[in-house]
Amino acid sequence: MKTIRIGTRNSQLALWQAHYVRDALRAIHGDLQVELVEIVSEGDRTLDIPLHQAGGKGLFLKELELALLDGSIDLAVHSMKDVTIALPEGLHISVYCPREDPSDAFVSNAYSGLEEMPDGGVVGTCSLRRQSQIRAKYPRLVLKNLRGNVNSRLRKLDEGQYDGIVLAAAGLMRLDMEKRIAQRIDSAVCLPAVGQGIVGIESRVDNDRVNALIKPMNDQESEIRVTAERATNERLNGGCHAPIAVFCTIDDNGGLTLRGRVGELDGSRIIHCELTGYIDSPADLGRRLADDLLAQGAAKILESIPVI
Repeated sequence: MKTIRIGTRNSQLALWQAHYVRDALRAIHGDLQVELVEIVSEGDRTLDIPLHQAGGKGLFLKELELALLDGSIDLAVHSMKDVTIALPEGLHISVYCPREDPSDAFVSNAYSGLEEMPDGGVVGTCSLRRQSQIRAKYPRLVLKNLRGNVNSRLRKLDEGQYDGIVLAAAGLMRLDMEKRIAQRIDSAVCLPAVGQGIVGIESRVDNDRVNALIKPMNDQESEIRVTAERATNERLNGGCHAPIAVFCTIDDNGGLTLRGRVGELDGSRIIHCELTGYIDSPADLGRRLADDLLAQGAAKILESIPVI
């Protein structure tokens, strides 16, 4: 009997993603045995400093990738917005699952939207991308760091530490917490992160058996969109923690629209670009978008980000 081992962080959302992949695999391969292997990441242990100072979202992947490389697990399941541009040699993202709502969600017990918050209202988020864009649109608000899993972030909001917080809509929906969403933030205000809303499956390049088993799960539209988005991020050398937003859409005729933003942390300047292209060359479109942003001064902004 065939067995496959899925590595996952032990947060509620990470476990949801692992169960989602497990159930999809069982639906395709009825005789497949699937085991979940819970692994605690450095990112889950380091919660007392801002994420970009702790080393970025790659902290959530390292232990899972080591387990893949040493054969302890066969697959690792990630939120694509957390996946670093450069993967360890021998590993690849082999499957991109269908994209959930990619928008950012404003959650508050007192206000129905960011625009309703008073001067000095405190908004919690650990994302420099969100901080930059929200400060640009609402300079009267105070942005404060917020770390932890979805439940702990919501608890801090409910305890009154923040007037509102910003989370990924996809995560709240997957955890049946959609009712907590006060506002889906329009992309004109807060453009999504690279890969936001997409679950990715990482595996060893040389594991032919596993790659063949999971191949039917791949969603081509998600792969095209995230390929364009990640190509922009790679050209910008931005990583996961930088104030970079890139979002790709596909129209009914197979045309791509790719939008990107890079912003100063204080919101004083946001540079942006929008390009169109075709589904047969998403990476090229992504690189062209990055080149436009670089021509506008993106490198200087990104070099100023303090990272320890």
